[in-house]
Amino acid sequence: MSGIAWPLLGYGAAGAFVMFNVLWVIQCRRRDAGVVDVGWTAGVGVMAVVIAAAGSGWVPRRALVGLLGGAWALRLAGYIVANRVLGPEEDGRYRRMRAYWGRRANLHFYWFFTSQSLLVALFAVPFLPAAALAVPHWRVWDALGLLVWLTAVGGETLADRQLARFRADPANRGRTCRAGLWRYSRHPNYFFEWVHWWTYVAIAAGAPGWAWTLVGPAVMYVFLRWLTGIPYTEQQAASTRGEDYRAYQRTTNMLFPWPPKPE
Repeated sequence: MSGIAWPLLGYGAAGAFVMFNVLWVIQCRRRDAGVVDVGWTAGVGVMAVVIAAAGSGWVPRRALVGLLGGAWALRLAGYIVANRVLGPEEDGRYRRMRAYWGRRANLHFYWFFTSQSLLVALFAVPFLPAAALAVPHWRVWDALGLLVWLTAVGGETLADRQLARFRADPANRGRTCRAGLWRYSRHPNYFFEWVHWWTYVAIAAGAPGWAWTLVGPAVMYVFLRWLTGIPYTEQQAASTRGEDYRAYQRTTNMLFPWPPKPE
């Protein structure tokens, strides 16, 4: 698959490893592991820009890939910093992990942090074929990719704002958000995050190694559905909101938006 700069993944993983060591020291001092999410998002965004700059494809398309990947990361990292890292307490997922690991929490967090280096490289894979496509003109696939990106980032931003508005009202303490997009999915922010990765599948259509772009949506779905996303979030919500959240689980789809079921 000529034209694809595979070595960049190794360089990116090495750079991310150094970054996550620094972030681990910060979490040891602050006792807040939320910085790992900032590091992962920023790392993937930087990889998008670097791969776009070093790619062998048509320059305007490479610029689009770098712009979309970088803008996605900038928005998400900014949201995480404002709503988690600078919040009054550590994110509930990491509090549960810290309590479970006890006195050895910092050691376990070290492996958790540094393992993210591989994930940064893994999620950078979809950018490579997109940045290697040499077709010297815009195509319907490029427009479709841009439309997917606008839908995904716009939907995730809207879901985040609806949840923030709900939480800002003291009367909603202990209650479950069912406003706007949250009426149709228990995790609309995760849904649109997953949709975002189809952007590069579309833009890279016809490129050498196009199938590698499917790594993005496939791996993101696995992580959100079974590993670090929904399971921890649902456990935390059920433990803090009790029967109200369990009723929400019975009536509302987990990930894909759909009209709620009657009680």
